[in-house]
Amino acid sequence: MSTHAGLRVVVTGATGNVGTSVVGALSEDPDVAAVVGLARRLPKMSVPGVEWATVDLSRCDSPEVLDQHLAGADAVVHLAWRFQPTHAPLITWRSNVLGSIRVFEAVARAGVPALVHASSVGAYSPGPKEEPGVSEEWPTHGWPDASYCREKSYLERVLDAFEPRHPRIRVVRMRPGFLFKEQAASEQRRIFAGRHVPGPLLRPDLLPFVPDLAGLRFQALHTDDAAEAYRAAVVGDARGPFNLAAEPVIGAPELAELLDARVVRVPRALVRTALAAAWHTHAAPASPHLFDAVLRLPVLDCARARDVLGWRPTRTAQEALSSFLSGVRRGAGMETAPLAGSRWG
Repeated sequence: MSTHAGLRVVVTGATGNVGTSVVGALSEDPDVAAVVGLARRLPKMSVPGVEWATVDLSRCDSPEVLDQHLAGADAVVHLAWRFQPTHAPLITWRSNVLGSIRVFEAVARAGVPALVHASSVGAYSPGPKEEPGVSEEWPTHGWPDASYCREKSYLERVLDAFEPRHPRIRVVRMRPGFLFKEQAASEQRRIFAGRHVPGPLLRPDLLPFVPDLAGLRFQALHTDDAAEAYRAAVVGDARGPFNLAAEPVIGAPELAELLDARVVRVPRALVRTALAAAWHTHAAPASPHLFDAVLRLPVLDCARARDVLGWRPTRTAQEALSSFLSGVRRGAGMETAPLAGSRWG
C-alpha cells in the first residue's frame, strides 16, 4: 500500500447500486485521501473527496483512459457491469468480460498494489440451499445457460490465471448475494421487471400471494453493508474470495411475511413458461435462464468475511428487501444515470 498521507482508490462502475455505496464508504474513511469514480456517464451528484471521470470499457480505446486514471493508484475496485440487453449477449460480453479484462490488464501495467473485483453468488455452481451454506471453496462454474452467471464465472477463470502472473498484486474477489437499497430500487425494477411496470403497484394489498417454488431460497444484503466489506478490503491486507450475505435466508415464508401475503404452491414449470413468454416477446427484460440460475444458487457461508475482514452486516435480509420495496413504490433514485428515480415506466 501507499506510504503517503492516504490511499488513492479508483472505482469503476461508480455510479451504480454498489458503486455509489462504495464511493460513499471510501470517502468517509480517514485512510483514503482520494477516490476516482469512473463511469460511462458523469453523474450530477457530488461527494466530498471524489473526482468523477468517464470511461466506456466496451471500447477498444478504454485502456488509454484507464492508464491515465490508474497511474499512482493504491487500489482499484472493479464494479462496472452491464445487465442488459439480455437478448444481445455479445453486447454484455464486450462490456462485462472484455471490459473487465481491460481493467485487470491496466492494473498490472500501472503496478496497482490491490485489485478488488465484484464477483457474485451467481459465479457459483449449483449447490445446497440449506445452512450452513457453501464456503469460498465451492466450484465457480456458474449456471452456463444464464449470461450473467456465465460471464461472472469466466472472470473467475481469468483471475485464476492473473494472480500467478502478478503475485505482487493483492487480489480480492467479493461474492455477494442479492444487493438492495432504497435508492437503487428504480434501476432494479427497470432491469428485471421492465420500464412499464408501475412501482406503485408493488403494494402488499395488490400482491395477495407469494408463489412457493422449488428452489426459491436466496440471500439478500443491504448494499451499504456490502460497501463496508469493500472498504475493509481496500484499506486492509486481505486476499482471496469472500462470501457476503445477511441473515436470514429468504424463502416463500419470509417473502409472504414481508408482503403480508399468503404462500401458494405453484409449479415451477408454469412460472418459467410465463417468464419465457414475456422475455421472448420483449415484454420483460429478465430472461428465464436467469430464473433457472436463481433457483439453483447455493446458500453462502460468510464466516471468512467475519473472521478475516471483521465484517458483519448491520441490517437483516428482510430490512434490505424492505428498503428495496419502499424505493420501488416511491420511485427512489439518485443523481446518476443508472439510478435515476422513476415511479412509472
